[in-house]
Amino acid sequence: MEKREEQRTADRKYEYWFAGIKNLSSRKKYMLREHMKSARAVYYIEETKINKLPFLNDREKKILIESKQDKNIEDAYKKLEEKEIRFIPWFSPEYPERLLELPDFPYALYVKGSLPSPEGKKAAIVGARKCTPYGEKYALEFGCELARAGVEIISGLARGIDGMGQRGALTGRGKTFAVLGCGVDICYPREHIGLYMDILEQGGGIISELVPGTPPLAQNFPARNRIISGLADAVLVIEARERSGSLITADQALEQGRDVFALPGPVNSPLSAGCNLLIRQGAGLLLTPEMLLEEWNLSCPDAARKELKNKKKLESQEKLVYSRIGLYPKNVDQLAEETEMEVRELMAQLVSLELKGYIREISKNYYITIQ
Repeated sequence: MEKREEQRTADRKYEYWFAGIKNLSSRKKYMLREHMKSARAVYYIEETKINKLPFLNDREKKILIESKQDKNIEDAYKKLEEKEIRFIPWFSPEYPERLLELPDFPYALYVKGSLPSPEGKKAAIVGARKCTPYGEKYALEFGCELARAGVEIISGLARGIDGMGQRGALTGRGKTFAVLGCGVDICYPREHIGLYMDILEQGGGIISELVPGTPPLAQNFPARNRIISGLADAVLVIEARERSGSLITADQALEQGRDVFALPGPVNSPLSAGCNLLIRQGAGLLLTPEMLLEEWNLSCPDAARKELKNKKKLESQEKLVYSRIGLYPKNVDQLAEETEMEVRELMAQLVSLELKGYIREISKNYYITIQ
């Protein structure tokens, strides 16, 4: 038994080395390993035999020959284990089956924490980095309510919609998984380190196809989007410009046979232009989490709570103020003019509404509704 485990560990270091060869595509790695039967055999193949491989071009043969000069593969694999990063090649039983459906599936995944469950529904929440309060509100709400119903949330840990959707999932006491455009040992953006740690603490995972230590270069992000959509049953686009990475993710989702839903937005908002375009092209209309849950035959455990909350009685002055506040922020001066109330009285009503959970102050003296 011990010898078998030692052999497995020895084989893993070769597999880790092979998966990390730069500038050799996943498809060529797959073909080469299938031809040689193991990464260990690739490591020890003679140069004369490499030059006879018909499916590698001259540049790829040179890359392979040069990579075989690496003599520190055992130390590299030990460092991976020390960082508690799991190495999961495509032939591992742990590798997500739905990713193997992709024509350009990642050769291997590097994971901190866990992978999404093979069972149950998964939704990717994506959108603009520089989002509006409208997008922020709905990303948080969809992430929270879907997670409460047992849906796992996939996203990219990015600023804006991605981060809010994942924070919503944690608020709903669910699991969320971040697919990075860098190594899993790098939190990007750095200000999301709290979210990064919370994802792991709550049983989720940080995932990448890039070798640990890989920096967050711009060219890495379009490729990671196919993993986000590939892991999900549906992609929910909350806010997006007409030309954005979120629409790339939506296109990839459609190519992969996944469902795409979009949240409609104001016709004069550039950040809703992409969503409105998707709806026009046939994407599903995303209005409430309950709509998606009904389509998946799932129930939302918070439905009764929300109904009760909506039945709370507001005083007449509170009703007047609340009726003037929407999803786009309004300041105190504007509200005072619209309600014809004194600022002191208006502020008292705003504080009361905020304490009851109906509105939120998003910046100094600017308010939006949160239900």
